[in-house]
Amino acid sequence: MSDDLILVGRVAGAFGIKGEVRITAFTGEPLALVDYKTLLNEDGTPALTLTGGRVAKGGVVARAREIETREQAEAARGLQLFIPRASLPEPDDEDEFYIADLIGMDVVSLEGDLLGKVRSVRDFGAGDLLEVAPVAGESWWLPFTKEAVPEVQTDARRVVAVRPDEVE
Repeated sequence: MSDDLILVGRVAGAFGIKGEVRITAFTGEPLALVDYKTLLNEDGTPALTLTGGRVAKGGVVARAREIETREQAEAARGLQLFIPRASLPEPDDEDEFYIADLIGMDVVSLEGDLLGKVRSVRDFGAGDLLEVAPVAGESWWLPFTKEAVPEVQTDARRVVAVRPDEVE
């Protein structure tokens, strides 16, 4: 996957009998997917061109130029949809950022010591966790809370973290 592509949704299957698709949205506003119009494959090639849609539970129900039948919509199930990072507006203030921008940032202690790099950001149901790949050893998880991550320095590309006691 290209580093400048951001995952914004996944086709969840067909809706109705006229070729509409259900898309699980990973955006703050699900209808933003329709505004982006052309959604890309992981390799950057066009995947779906949305021509309209409406909010549905967990995402949108949309019409796509490439899908005309229920069977085609079902066949697209699982298709991941991306947009270029440059298509996203810049955050309004310094305390806002995109989760995708955290990937690859250095993780440093309060004292400035390098603890590792952010490998991934996951939510297993209890809130976001940063997977930290240390300089040596196994990855560890850091709750993405103000207590555990008091500062994100986007310009410096680093996350200041309070390392959990159980991580050595």
